[in-house]
Amino acid sequence: MSQNVIVKPGLSQPEPVFPLSIRGVKEVFPGFALGDFAVLQGSSVLSLASLLCVKAQLPLQLGGLQSNVIFVDGGNTFRLYQIAQLAQIHHLDPKKVLDNIYISRAFTAYQTAALIKNQLREATQKRDAKLVIISDIAGFFLDKDVAEDEAQRIFSQATTYLSNFARETQTIVLAIYPTHLDTERNSYLHKQTCSKASVVLSIRKTGYSRQFILEKHPYFSSGTAEVQSEDLTLLDFAEANA
Repeated sequence: MSQNVIVKPGLSQPEPVFPLSIRGVKEVFPGFALGDFAVLQGSSVLSLASLLCVKAQLPLQLGGLQSNVIFVDGGNTFRLYQIAQLAQIHHLDPKKVLDNIYISRAFTAYQTAALIKNQLREATQKRDAKLVIISDIAGFFLDKDVAEDEAQRIFSQATTYLSNFARETQTIVLAIYPTHLDTERNSYLHKQTCSKASVVLSIRKTGYSRQFILEKHPYFSSGTAEVQSEDLTLLDFAEANA
């Protein structure tokens, strides 16, 4: 079940240019707009990130961005073989798709923040990318070897930068926030991420379906789309082959 998208009164919104293209979801969430800093959280989000890496390279008329992708890998979550298989499903050359994804890997919280603040702008301009994915954005900041106050300070600076960067460059920035242990530190980082984001989209897995929940949006009202498993072929495929 889903509900028709409801636009907040009195607001003129930019046109969504990058839909998820999952049947039933567009009635609640038509898609990402240029300049969005969005959080994708919950189950299946790492597989969804793989799918979006491929989909961004599709022509505009097929719901893509016709763009390269910058992938900041904060937790060794880049799934090369999964992306290659998804490329084949979309009738794209897997090698070309992978060549058009520019990966920056970090191994600590400090490296993640440095990649974001010092290298992201130049990389996006050089690669002419309209999509940036920050995978497992909070992962390294949950490391107990990093003092909690230090982690909070650095993380806050990084998320503020991402919010401003997306708006200033008219780039779609997706912060992938998979499920982590329910700790005070994780709760703080999660709230920080969502407070800086313009869009928050959650995915919850139920018995035979998934719920796509629009939690926050500057123009659309919150809503939920319940998508049956037969409408999630690509996402289910991605999860099974992770």
